[in-house]
Amino acid sequence: METPVFKFEPQDYDTVYEPSEDSFLLLDALEDELESIKARQPLLCVEIGPGSGVLIVALEKHLPSGRSHFIGFDINPNACQMTQKTCQLNGTASVDVVNMDLLAGLRTACVDLLVFNPPYVPTQPAADSLEEHIGEFHLSGENQNLVHAWAGGADGRIVTDRVLDDLDRILSPRGVFYLLLLKENKPEDVLKQMERRNFRGSIIKERRIRGEHLYVLRIERTGGN
Repeated sequence: METPVFKFEPQDYDTVYEPSEDSFLLLDALEDELESIKARQPLLCVEIGPGSGVLIVALEKHLPSGRSHFIGFDINPNACQMTQKTCQLNGTASVDVVNMDLLAGLRTACVDLLVFNPPYVPTQPAADSLEEHIGEFHLSGENQNLVHAWAGGADGRIVTDRVLDDLDRILSPRGVFYLLLLKENKPEDVLKQMERRNFRGSIIKERRIRGEHLYVLRIERTGGN
């Protein structure tokens, strides 16, 4: 899948995560999985933290039109605006963008395709990501801090673990979750943890980039498609 057109203004770089190697690895993994995703015939496709919007827009452009609906949830209002802008630049009409913290507003078992490139960099407790600083995203201008797009707390999983804890509630019976992790996030431990919760998963793609070792995980319910 080609990367959708996106456009950052100078001020956007301070508050919205620009697509980088991790974004492109996840995009490549989704391209590899595209036929499998189509076979699931997803009705609701969700990206958590779309940032620039390139992933959710790419999915919208390559999944069958008229069947699937796409939503990006981002706690950062600037990222929501950027995703909307990317939708407009690419003529995307069926992507909604919601300013919300993760997936709390979704009903049970409704998500067929879930994608997340989380804040994954391990940080000291004082720099923990969204948990301690959610209110800061609702302030304006210079008070918004890009650190929350990458700082992941202990093991880099403070936000990821919240999503994993909610996965049984929101993922549909045929749903699939694509998650990007760093080696320090202990992806094998994540897979074992989810196996104990009646999910199955595997590492479907990995890449070493500039001192980082990144992985893409596919997680689905045991007995899923």
